[in-house]
Amino acid sequence: MKAAIQIQLLSQAEKLCQQRHARMTPQRLEVLRLMIKQNNAISAYELLDLLRKSEPQAKPPTIYRALDFLMEQGFIHRVESTNSFMLCHDFTDPSHTSAFFICDRCGHVTEKTAENIRNILQKMAAKASFTMSYNVVETHGVCPQCR
Repeated sequence: MKAAIQIQLLSQAEKLCQQRHARMTPQRLEVLRLMIKQNNAISAYELLDLLRKSEPQAKPPTIYRALDFLMEQGFIHRVESTNSFMLCHDFTDPSHTSAFFICDRCGHVTEKTAENIRNILQKMAAKASFTMSYNVVETHGVCPQCR
């Protein structure tokens, strides 16, 4: 990702945190910066290794607290089936529903907005008298580059 876009995303995240009265610490901002630089989903421990280049004292709880905050703010997503994390393509709507397409050969993860799926899940939840708080849609297969 180009440097100008990275700066723009970091600035946007900081503004959103100010509007939401959420505390974007320098460490959380650094983890987000590292996430923005990734072209794919990354594990917490891979991210911790990258963070240790600028913060050698960083420990696993450090990275997990930052990741939890960034997920709460809707800046990143957790890819459940691969236990990894990726940058969200839509910072402004933290409650949007995404579908993740995960290549079983190369591991690449693509995020697509899935509002129709959300509507279907909400209708199903209502019929079951269930209150939905979070949903994850993941599909495994083979990406075009690996076909």
